Amino acid sequence: MEFGDNNVSSNVEDRRGFGPVGMGVGGIGLGGIAILIIGALLGVDPAQLLSVVEQTSPPPQAQARAGAGQDDPQSHFARQVLRSTEVVWGQIFEQSGGRYRDPTLVLYDGSTPSACGMGRSAMGPFYCPNDEKVYLDLSFFRDLQTRFHVPGNFPEAYVVAHEIGHHVQKLTGTFDKVQRSGSMGSHGATSASVRMELQADCYAGVWAHHAGQGTAQISDQDIKQGLDAAAAIGDDRLQRESQGRVAPDSFTHGSSAQRVRWFKRGIDSGDPGDCDTFGAPSL
Repeated sequence: MEFGDNNVSSNVEDRRGFGPVGMGVGGIGLGGIAILIIGALLGVDPAQLLSVVEQTSPPPQAQARAGAGQDDPQSHFARQVLRSTEVVWGQIFEQSGGRYRDPTLVLYDGSTPSACGMGRSAMGPFYCPNDEKVYLDLSFFRDLQTRFHVPGNFPEAYVVAHEIGHHVQKLTGTFDKVQRSGSMGSHGATSASVRMELQADCYAGVWAHHAGQGTAQISDQDIKQGLDAAAAIGDDRLQRESQGRVAPDSFTHGSSAQRVRWFKRGIDSGDPGDCDTFGAPSL
């Protein structure tokens, strides 16, 4: 995958190489430490308290270390993809009489605070609807090749576009609707969580459809690698590799076949209206 120009998004917050300053541990201030100490004396599980403190603590002040803010090839590519999503979704929203609001991409190393709690690289890329930011540790791009054995840079673009798909869900009210229904975070092969993720896959495909006609050069090989990436991170394949069996009742993102099917549906159609996983009779 190649972009025809050097145009990159400015909606990027680069926290790589930054660390907390001042008194505190890992971004938790003196108040948080006091809570942990008191909780320990009362017999409260410190792990649970740590989670609460991390989610309620404000983002720490930061100081730069060597390498912060570098425009290396991977971050440059991520900025290009982000800019392409801004153009594509801006046009789609405008054509439907709406207005697209650009999200922010946060690049970080290891862990970083977000409005949805502490983000960690082990979680993989994620979107936080509370602050409308996509959080990405670029080491995940390396994992695509070394752990999931998916070569090329289009799978990296698919990952970013998938998270932007969640932002589209926020802007179109899907997040609010699922939250009101009380099914956010549910598990199972036909759960709201799976439908949310498959719709984001479809939206990523919608982006690829339009990007390939304007802002990027996308080959058939790129598409194949993207579909391979969608298959590689299906719940069934990940479960089989990690625990030797498949448990559909615990699915959160969809099977490999489902992820490929909805991603390809978006690529072939280019119409967000074809991404209604909530109204689909089958996934």
